[in-house]
Amino acid sequence: MSFPTAQKLYAVIDGTWPAAVKQALGPWTVRLDESNSSRVNAATAELPYKAGDIKIAEDAMIDGGQRPLFMIREGESDLDDLLGARGYLIKDPVNMYAAEVGSIAGTIDVERTLDVWPPLAVQSEIWAAGGIGPGRIAIMDRARHPKSTVLGRIADTPAGSGYVAVAADCAMIHALEVANTHRRMGLARDLTRAAANWASAQGATYLTLVTTQENDAANALYASLGMTLVGQYHYRILPE
Repeated sequence: MSFPTAQKLYAVIDGTWPAAVKQALGPWTVRLDESNSSRVNAATAELPYKAGDIKIAEDAMIDGGQRPLFMIREGESDLDDLLGARGYLIKDPVNMYAAEVGSIAGTIDVERTLDVWPPLAVQSEIWAAGGIGPGRIAIMDRARHPKSTVLGRIADTPAGSGYVAVAADCAMIHALEVANTHRRMGLARDLTRAAANWASAQGATYLTLVTTQENDAANALYASLGMTLVGQYHYRILPE
């Protein structure tokens, strides 16, 4: 298997973090979801389009109760410029990372992490404190197996949580959250390794994830683990 490209990771995102509704409308794929997660609320261009075609996706998203939002992938500068000219604002520039599972997996203190599915109530509490609410947990529920969560503990206290799922030969981590009172204790690193260990047991070749470019701590962590930056994307959102 070849090392993941940006194009491959766009598909892995769709496979591991699925929208409630995904439909082809003209040249667009339109995703609708009540979670307020951009990854499942954005339209993407799949076929050649004209400026007038933007209204097709806009109308579908407005009818679905969402603000119009488009995902701008690599090589889509024309769409980026077109939306910018229409007043759309840039939202959440994102980095995409990948590594061979074996380069991340390793021995972890068994008292620090635990694989669990379905997620426990305490994990929902940790996620909620970090702004990850029931709508995003519903995304995890609808994703196909194999999937799991990793619970992190410090001194027997639940302190972090993440979700990981497999699509093709890639496992992708989502919703990695460490409680404020337990940050800077190495737990995010342990949770990433735990996800890699789980992914290895599922036969995945690569561990992948995405994080916003402004999240300095996360970007530094994944770089320190030797993960490769394989691509970027951002969103364009219609102002209120």
